[in-house]
Amino acid sequence: MIYTLTLNPSVDYIVKLESFEIGELNRTVDEAKFPGGKGINVSMVLSQFGTGSKALGFVGGFTGAYIEQSLQERKIVTDFIQVAEDTRINVKIKTGQESEINAKGPTITEQNFTMLKQKITQLNKNDLLVLAGSIPSSLPKTTYEELVQICRENGAQFVVDAEGDLLKKVMSYQPFLIKPNHHELGELFETTITNVEEVIPFGQRLVEMGAKNVIVSLAGAGAVLVNRERTLLAEVPKGTVKNSVGAGDSMVAGFLASYEKTGDIEEAFRYGVASGSATAFSLGLCTREKVEELLPQVKIKEIR
Repeated sequence: MIYTLTLNPSVDYIVKLESFEIGELNRTVDEAKFPGGKGINVSMVLSQFGTGSKALGFVGGFTGAYIEQSLQERKIVTDFIQVAEDTRINVKIKTGQESEINAKGPTITEQNFTMLKQKITQLNKNDLLVLAGSIPSSLPKTTYEELVQICRENGAQFVVDAEGDLLKKVMSYQPFLIKPNHHELGELFETTITNVEEVIPFGQRLVEMGAKNVIVSLAGAGAVLVNRERTLLAEVPKGTVKNSVGAGDSMVAGFLASYEKTGDIEEAFRYGVASGSATAFSLGLCTREKVEELLPQVKIKEIR
């Protein structure tokens, strides 16, 4: 079973306006709301492929109830921990440009965190946990390390989609997959990366540090997968980018859905790249139909 963890989920409220004037009454021309959070995005894309998952995390209040209901309507199993305060609302304002107002989220108590760790303890060697996104300020900075240590002890695989120190600190626990983009990879090694050739040695260093599989995305310039056996380069599909939110989560979900069915790293990489591109070319998260339409454009070659 794949479990996804979103420590600070949100209701994403998207409003579109012709223009926005500070200090004036502004009226929307369109609006929508969605359950938000990186782990939740992974679960929603997995469901597009018919791959089951269970969504973990913390929710509270009427906004938390909306998230649970929305996921259950999509046939996604949830096992959230209820907290005292409301789940946050993030506002995304679309005019000529997009502006975001992200709330800080509810307080997570020590008791809440203990309950989460108890859930993770129940995972076993047949399970995989996706840890995605930032850690709320009310949780310890060692949260990811504590959780992956539990995975290590009970034999569960795990994926980490985070950046900076969060990512560095879990490398020695041997994540099954990490997925930095080229900017995040450059920041990790205090350098600038501009093309796929420059990615490869740093991807190999991450493997040496403990990662089993590393995928680095370079937007329209391609993507690279590195592990101990192979280095693969993907040519990404061509299209008009409409949305960058959730593209990385979609790549993770596409990879995992395919790998669970086939056990083939190259085919999983192909699906991951197509899934990330399908979301980038859509206004929301990708659909299975859009992913399969783009698959023939994803050309993989091996670097020896």
